Parts: sequence; C-alpha cells; structure tokens
Amino acid sequence: MLAIQKKLTNTFYALLSLPATAMGFALSIQISALSWILSTKYNLKIDEIGLVWASGPIAGILGQVIVGVISDKVWMWNGRRRPFILIGGLLSSLMLLALPNINVISSALGFSGILGVAIAVALTLDLSINVSFNPTRSIIADVTPEGVERTKGYTWMQTVSGTFGVLAYVIGAVWNNYVLIYIGVGLVLILSIVPTFFIEEPRELEDGTQAENKTETKTSFVELLKIIQPLWGFLLYGIYAITIKLLNVELTGYYIEIICLVISFGFVLKIILTPDASSGKKDHSHLAFKKVLAAHSFTWIGIQTMFVYMFAYVQYKVFGFGEGSSIPSDTQVEMGRIVSISFLILNAVGALLPAFILEPITRKIGRVRTHAICIATMAVSYLLMLLFGFSSYVIYIIMALLGIGWASTISLPFAIMTQKVEQSRIGLYMGLFNLSVVLPQLVASFGVGKAVSNTPDKSLIFIISTVTLAISAVLWFLIKEEKDQ
Repeated sequence: MLAIQKKLTNTFYALLSLPATAMGFALSIQISALSWILSTKYNLKIDEIGLVWASGPIAGILGQVIVGVISDKVWMWNGRRRPFILIGGLLSSLMLLALPNINVISSALGFSGILGVAIAVALTLDLSINVSFNPTRSIIADVTPEGVERTKGYTWMQTVSGTFGVLAYVIGAVWNNYVLIYIGVGLVLILSIVPTFFIEEPRELEDGTQAENKTETKTSFVELLKIIQPLWGFLLYGIYAITIKLLNVELTGYYIEIICLVISFGFVLKIILTPDASSGKKDHSHLAFKKVLAAHSFTWIGIQTMFVYMFAYVQYKVFGFGEGSSIPSDTQVEMGRIVSISFLILNAVGALLPAFILEPITRKIGRVRTHAICIATMAVSYLLMLLFGFSSYVIYIIMALLGIGWASTISLPFAIMTQKVEQSRIGLYMGLFNLSVVLPQLVASFGVGKAVSNTPDKSLIFIISTVTLAISAVLWFLIKEEKDQ
C-alpha cells in the first residue's frame, strides 16, 4: 500500500478520483456531442435522438446492479472493482471512437439506415460507462472510513472529474466536437487503467452492520423490488415506453404518462412521510435508502431533460429555428459551440465547488441540508432560464448558477447514500441507487421527448426542469440527517 493511501492524503484522493474521472470524461463527451452529431450529421429527429439516449439508461438498469452485486463478491487481478474498471474503460474508448463513424459502420454492415447502429453504439458506450461507474464510485467507499473522510472522497471525486469535464467542453468550444471525441479516446483509456494499479483494495468488506446481519447476505428479486419502491412508477413507465417503441406503436395523448406520474407521487410520498422511528432496526437502513431514492429521482428528470434537449432549446429560442428547419452549416456549428460553452460553464462551477466549498459547508450544516439547498438553487436557476434565457450570454450566466446544484448532485448524494447502507454491499446499493438516475432518464428520453417534439414552443423543456427540481428540493429537505458514527 502506498504511503499516500495509508495517510489518506489529498494526493491519494486525487488518484482515487481518476477512474471515475475517466468515465465522467466519456459522459461529458456523450452529453456535449451525441445529440449534436445525431442532429446535424445524421439528421435524426428529436424523438429519434431521445430513443438513442434512452438506450443508455436501459443499459444502466441492468449494468450497474449486476456489476455491483458481482463486484461485491469477486476477487480477480488483485481487486474487487479493478477488473470492471479496466474492461469498462477499454470498451468506452472503443465506442467513443465509433461515435463519429456510425455511418461508416452502418455502410460496412450493409444497413440502409443509421438509427439502429446509433442505438447500438450508444447502448454499448453507456453500458461501458455504467460497467465502470459503479466500481469507480464503490471503490471510494471501500478504501475510506465512514463520515468526514468519505464525504471528502466523493467531493474530491467530483472536483477532479469536473475539472476534466471542463477540459472536455473547452476542447469542444475552442476546436470542435470531433477533436473532443478523438482526444477522449486516449484520455479515457489512460485514466481508467493506470490509476487502478496504485490503489490497494481491501480483500474483505466487513463492517458493524454486516456483523449484525450475517444471516441476511442474500437478497431476493422481490426484496430488491421492495427496496426500490419509490421508483415503481418510473419503472412501469420505462417498461411501457420501451414496449411501444419496440412494437412501433404510436399512441396519442398522455394518459399512461399521467397514470405513472400519479403512481410515482403516491409511492414517493408514502416513503418520505413514513417516520424513521416507525421502522425496526432491521428496516431502518432500507427506509433511509428509499427516501434518498425518492428525492434523487426527481432531480434527474430535470437534469436529463436539459442534457438531451438543450440543443433544441438553443435552436428555437436563440436562433429561431423550428424542428425540421433547414439550418445553414455555419449556424449548426455555432449552435454546437453555444451548447458546449454552456456545459463547460456548468462543469467549471461543478468542479470548483465540491471539495473547496460544499465539503466544508457539510461539516457545519450536514450533507443532506447542504444538498437540499443546492437543489433548490437549481430549481430557481431553471426558472430563470425559462424567463430570461433567450441569448447566449444570459444562458451562460444561468448555467453558472445551475452549476451549484450540479456540483452537489454528482458528489454529495453518494456520501449520503453510502452512510445509510451496509459497507459490505456497497456495490449492490450503488447499483440500486443508479436506478434513481436511469429510470427518470427514461422518462426524459421518452415522455419528455414526446412532449417536446409535439410542442412548438421549446420553453417546455425548462418548465419541466423547474417543476421536477422544485419537487426534488422539497423531498430532500424532508430527509433526516444521518449523524456520523
């Protein structure tokens, strides 16, 4: 074991953050370039782009849970998380390389259309990222003690990852998304592979919780469904949306969406309003975990809506082009640059805040309260985008404000969640926690995509984001802070 790991120095936290940084960089490329390249180079419609984006969350539903469970149990190549980080990093690099060459791949395979190939590439890319994201986050919990040091681990993860995310958007803005993709191929490969050989993983994952419940090491599928109860409405809608897409059925109206939304609200309120004292010792951690799932899920409806449809908002509100309009090539490039700069600013703020601002604040007012305040500022920022985001410079200012919530979203919830579950099953819970991200992403890709595509005024994008982030903020404020042991 390196001395920096024994002493838990800042250098070690930076090293520990690099595998997650590799996956974050790949995700930044996906966010910056995927919708843009599918729209401008391959001429896909908004609902088709939403379908391509939906392939990723579908991969994440299975990928993170399965990998999490397996990585809790296996030991290979002197590591528990290492094999999955290495494999995922390699596959992510290859799929990034394939992204600007979808048409070449489609022609080589003899396909007349590129939608199927685009979905396959996006699915493999996101599956690769998901295969690695769970272990890259779980390993931080594996090698850090609960409490302040673990919070520091996750805030450092976001600071380092966010810094590289800024680099991704700088490359996209200064040069172009093609340069970004090809640089990303090498960077993702190096950052995912090299650091793993300098981090020593513990052979045994065991804590007090595990010692008390050694007979409860197996969890059935039914029990897993009970644990994710706040997400049942999202799950039902995901199954419905995927089914009608596969059957190529076109349905008018939003009856199913409304029913699933009511179901979601029902279970979320049931869980959030259940007093912690009403659960027995055995069920306390599950109830606390469910509350985190409930609050986090609404965050990701709004955030994913922004990620997927930001280009459509810029196209309509800033440049005045409707869907299907003939857009000059120089305007297409400028649209892509505005989106890249917007996400650059978002990630710049997201990189600076976690380790240097948010982590010290959590020591004073707690993780949950800090995160709830950050999510509330994000809801207000979305409202400002809705009211005033009609020029590129105003958008840039508002994106900086949105960065406060973004910084917290991809750092503090991991520290909050890992504090509430068994240390020995971090991989499993990290996978289940990811469902509160990917299932809402399906709602954004299918339900929101349908609404945005059918509505001429693309302001709907930020109406949805404002409402869902406001709901999420309220839910976070209702969650009890877990004291450090």
